[in-house]
Amino acid sequence: MEDISFTAAPGQTIGIIGGTGSGKSTLVHLIPRFYDYTSGEIFIGSHPLPSLYLSSLRNLVAIVPQHASLFQGTIRSNLLWGNPSASDEDLLQALKIAQARSFVNDLDAPVSQGGKNFSGGQRQRLTIARALVKRAPILILDDSSSALDFATDAALRRSLRALPYPCMTFIISQRTSSVRFADQIIVLDDGRCVGIGTHDELLETCPVYRDIHTATMGGKD
Repeated sequence: MEDISFTAAPGQTIGIIGGTGSGKSTLVHLIPRFYDYTSGEIFIGSHPLPSLYLSSLRNLVAIVPQHASLFQGTIRSNLLWGNPSASDEDLLQALKIAQARSFVNDLDAPVSQGGKNFSGGQRQRLTIARALVKRAPILILDDSSSALDFATDAALRRSLRALPYPCMTFIISQRTSSVRFADQIIVLDDGRCVGIGTHDELLETCPVYRDIHTATMGGKD
């Protein structure tokens, strides 16, 4: 990855968009040091990443991966993986923010291995809720709303912008509708940053972003 430089503040939402293989996941996976960068610097606050204990660093980050993963047990036991000391009120609040309360009536409802007794969109919302239970100051959603319809995705993004605690949110997506209201959008192409700005700015200045918008939204706003 080359030529990528940006600053994100607590409470901000950062969108990361680009085609398959453009480096979106690679970029965010540098934050919890799933692998180390070989040049440049990444800071959290005033601290360069290598100066932080790995366990402490990863406690600051909650990640929802591309492929939703649930474990055999109950909804409660799955959510508590995010924070074993969370109260039922915490779990229900996370489910509400993740747009999962519409299908969760009982925290002790069973979950089969892999969550196969839920639809793809329901699994994604449950894994988002699990990450929210952690209340980490950095939340990474790695193309984790791809199975959601546009209305549910929009409701989720509205809820994330109103989180009841300070959180820096990274949203990775291949569709502009998921990132259009981000404070900053980073456009990647073949491992390079080809644009940074708001949705409206990038429509004017970034051909790659404009092409993605046309392909995923038909050019409609």
